[in-house]
Amino acid sequence: MIDIVYFAWVRERIGLPRERIETEAATVADLVEELCAREERYAAAFSDVAALRVALDQELSEFDAPLAGVREVAFFPPMTGG
Repeated sequence: MIDIVYFAWVRERIGLPRERIETEAATVADLVEELCAREERYAAAFSDVAALRVALDQELSEFDAPLAGVREVAFFPPMTGG
């Protein structure tokens, strides 16, 4: 099982702040592909992954990163300074 956390407009498009899923995905990109195949709302949220960042167990990561041993995946838009 893996926890997935969604922030900002990603959460708004999917309609959930977090969920726990069973996945066979080997990488973050595989997970995104799996989620997009579930429902249109996921496809809408992940339509432009270049506009997203991902963190694995609260460490900023890349979409080609392996998921082996990961407990939490978080998706969020890039942060802006202020």
